[in-house]
Amino acid sequence: MKSVLHRSYLFLHSLQDLQAAVVSYGKRLFDQSDGPRWGCMRYLLIMLVAWLPLMAGAIEFDETTRTLPLGRAVQVFEDATGDATIDQISDPTLQARFRDQDADALNAGYSRSAYWLKIDLQFRPKRPDAQRDWLLEMGYPPMDHVDLYTADEAGHFRLTWKTGDMLPFSSRQIRQNNYLFDLNLPPDQPTTLYLRVAGHGSIQAPLALWDSHAYIEAQPARIYVLGLIYGMLLGMLVYNLFIYISVRDTSYLYYILYIASFGLYQISVNGAGIEFFWPDNPWWANASTPFLVGSAVFFASQFSRHFLKTPTLSRWLDRSLVSMMACAAVVMVLSVTMDYGIALRLATALVLVFTLVIVATGITAKVRKLRVARYYIVAWSVFLTGGLINAFMLLGYLPNNFLTMYSSQIGSVLEVALLSLALADRINMMREQQAQILLDAGQTLERVNQQLATSNRLKDEFLATLTHELRTPMNGVIGSLELMQMTPMDSELELYQRTAAKSAQDMMGMVNGILTLTELQAGKLHAVNEPFSLRRLVADLRRQYVYIAQAKHLTFAIELDEQLCDQLVGDLSKLQQCVGCLLDNAIKFTKSGSVNLRISGESDGPQQQLIIIEVVDSGIGFSRLDEATLYQTFVQVDSSMTREHGGLGIGLAICRQLITLLGGTLSHQSELGQGSSFTLKVELGRSEVEQQCRSTAIPNHL
Repeated sequence: MKSVLHRSYLFLHSLQDLQAAVVSYGKRLFDQSDGPRWGCMRYLLIMLVAWLPLMAGAIEFDETTRTLPLGRAVQVFEDATGDATIDQISDPTLQARFRDQDADALNAGYSRSAYWLKIDLQFRPKRPDAQRDWLLEMGYPPMDHVDLYTADEAGHFRLTWKTGDMLPFSSRQIRQNNYLFDLNLPPDQPTTLYLRVAGHGSIQAPLALWDSHAYIEAQPARIYVLGLIYGMLLGMLVYNLFIYISVRDTSYLYYILYIASFGLYQISVNGAGIEFFWPDNPWWANASTPFLVGSAVFFASQFSRHFLKTPTLSRWLDRSLVSMMACAAVVMVLSVTMDYGIALRLATALVLVFTLVIVATGITAKVRKLRVARYYIVAWSVFLTGGLINAFMLLGYLPNNFLTMYSSQIGSVLEVALLSLALADRINMMREQQAQILLDAGQTLERVNQQLATSNRLKDEFLATLTHELRTPMNGVIGSLELMQMTPMDSELELYQRTAAKSAQDMMGMVNGILTLTELQAGKLHAVNEPFSLRRLVADLRRQYVYIAQAKHLTFAIELDEQLCDQLVGDLSKLQQCVGCLLDNAIKFTKSGSVNLRISGESDGPQQQLIIIEVVDSGIGFSRLDEATLYQTFVQVDSSMTREHGGLGIGLAICRQLITLLGGTLSHQSELGQGSSFTLKVELGRSEVEQQCRSTAIPNHL
């Protein structure tokens, strides 16, 4: 078949040269004087010119032909004005202006001219009964105007079908993204077709003749390729969308928008957009191409700025990318406000400039030893190579074939995969950096904790030393004031002595409290279990606090369950200090009314005794303090400098820690303005000498 086509091409070329020579000679004859001889010559020349194209012969094929590329068998006439009609084109005198096409497809680049393509076909079946349905395919979906002209029974050419990207999708004879025309090719008869193509964008006209069954059988492979490309783009988009939702990194957001823009651009130029998404909107079918190119450049530039951190990497590169974003925005605006052909040319130029900026950005990032730059350079190099191949094809510098037509799509799929690897590597790098930061922070925190532990230890040691040193002179002061009581004094000196003694006792209490707190925090206090008398403890508490309560005109009452054992085993000093803290607070925060100390118990067997001690007052109470705050160190009900009640705010904290050390619990109930109740429960052992409970002569109500 190829050798037959080659001989047909050579024969056609020689006859066309002969036709041109005859036409030239005929023009000279028409300039001569009229006469019988010259009139006869003119008639013969006209007939010769008219029949020479028919003598040139057509492309022959038979029923075994499945597909036949028509690129080099097509004759082309460029109509610069676009005003030529089919009658003018089919006139024999104009046939000499058709030129042979020396490429596999017409590729005129961006041109405002209309192009007429003449195709001579002849179906010569080997079997007389062979019947075939033939399809003419023009495989360039973005073409604006595609008009097919065929001859009628009288031999006059008429418009058979008018379609194109400027018309709704329903204008197509066969609903496919490429332009398909059903041809009626009678056996053993030459058939001439005229195809007129025109547009505002790139003029491409790859033509092929298909057997209808062969075309149907070839579609799955093409659909699989496009499906694989679109599927990978969609998969990468969804994958990066989930990552963005997880990590909230704006680089992923711009990358997702870039993939979406570029994927929609591919759908637009492949004809799938007008076939499935906007079939009744031919304006958008054309405007969407430059608009989506601008959108893809815009988001790709913004993605590069965030992904490579160009504001800190290179100021001039960052400004270049910002300029690309501004130009892309202009292209997007022009695509919807002006002739899309102008916007399409600007979009093509924008892609070429964007190529240089992206390459410079990747190289700079690589020179600055940015880890993700390697994936970035390779990804964009692959994509830009495919884009450049497609751009040069659109400009007419490369032939239109499967590789040049789909090069940008193939490159985009590879680029998306490589950039996804780059983003994944960026996540790994961020994780490594985060792990290193956590490691450094952990080491720093450990050093700080050691320093804090050392500081706390030194502070506790200092406070312990200070309180020990303060206790010695305070004991001397208190002892001296007690000796002064034995000396006769007038009333004024006696008042001074009592005031000084009270102040010294308060000071000694604060020193003891601080010493106890530092020992508790340092872990130096331990429970010491020794036998003691419960009733003697009660008597000591009464003797210590009854005069303090009477000084504030408060009723102080002690209720002791007579059934309780008197001889118990436990840490008397710590238990007395706990109860003392509760009584001291109760008297301090009660202005009027009473303070009651209730002691009861429950038997836990012959060896153990549960002691329940309640301190109830009718003081100010509280309601806004929770348990965690109330027992915290240095917490005051009133923390202002002018507070009415004194103290360091460590009493309840010491009491809670001491009773916990003894294995007991401390709870409370309080109501603002109604008073408070603190309940202390601790389990003590019974003395071996006293196995049975005995009561003393101490009255029930003291």
